[in-house]
Amino acid sequence: MSLLIYLPKGKTKSPVFLAYNFKGNYTVNADPDILINGKKESELSEEELKKFNKNKRGGRTSRWAIDKMIEAGYGLVTIDYNNVDPDKNDFSDGIHTLFYQPGQTTPAKNEWGSLSAWAWGMSRIMDFMETEALIDHKKVILMGHSRLGKTVLWAGANDQRFGIVISNNSGCGGAALSRRRFGEKLSDINTNYPHWFAKNFHYFNENESTLKVDQHMLIALIAPRPVYVASASKDEWADPRGEFLATKAASPIYRLYGKKAIEMEQFPPVNTPFHGTIGYHLRDGKHDVTDYDWEQYIKFANQHLGLS
Repeated sequence: MSLLIYLPKGKTKSPVFLAYNFKGNYTVNADPDILINGKKESELSEEELKKFNKNKRGGRTSRWAIDKMIEAGYGLVTIDYNNVDPDKNDFSDGIHTLFYQPGQTTPAKNEWGSLSAWAWGMSRIMDFMETEALIDHKKVILMGHSRLGKTVLWAGANDQRFGIVISNNSGCGGAALSRRRFGEKLSDINTNYPHWFAKNFHYFNENESTLKVDQHMLIALIAPRPVYVASASKDEWADPRGEFLATKAASPIYRLYGKKAIEMEQFPPVNTPFHGTIGYHLRDGKHDVTDYDWEQYIKFANQHLGLS
């Protein structure tokens, strides 16, 4: 798997944001030297070239405030999440096959789906970063958007090596409370993306009230490490209010550790971030990652990592 790594020049050990990208490393920045799945442009097959031309080099630069990260002293480590496990309902072409028992062709109903595979991949990237002298592996910040926001919450809950976890517009199955049944619901996910979660999760389609757990418990599993949840005002599908309520419901666990949790009683107005050990903001706008989001994440990381 090909990682794209940016590090501040001249630093001996840099804290980094670790984040998957959706369309390929070459879409993160227009730099012509970024390889396409480990290859130069001239080495691509006809099919690979077609995909490359569709996604465009630098086509997603608006989502990656690399200059802001570097200026603040942070690096970026990113990789196309499809390189870890392809995002499709097919368990024959990804990492699951490496763990099957003899004769097995798909995960059992109580075994992992693709979200868990992507979270597992983040831990394997962390294994590598612990060997890289230029990266401060004690100061790795997980960040994920949308389905990858769901992923980082699960990765952070499972692997305590990640110092900070940031969920951006993650919605149902991420930071939003499932039992609210607002916006995207479990049945929507399990119908449209049946490979994301374990098959047993499908028993709760239109039946969220019987869930024994909800997403505030997932957030609480990250305690006492800092966690940040971000919503967007025009992203009703991801249920911003449900994301905020989950941070409030997770707050008592953080208080048990003597940490500063959510103090706001009411759903906050747009663009008024709160930075405790649990952080939250409701950004004005749609389902996306913006410079405003990154500015808050950098401030939050500075606060908890002792950087300025």
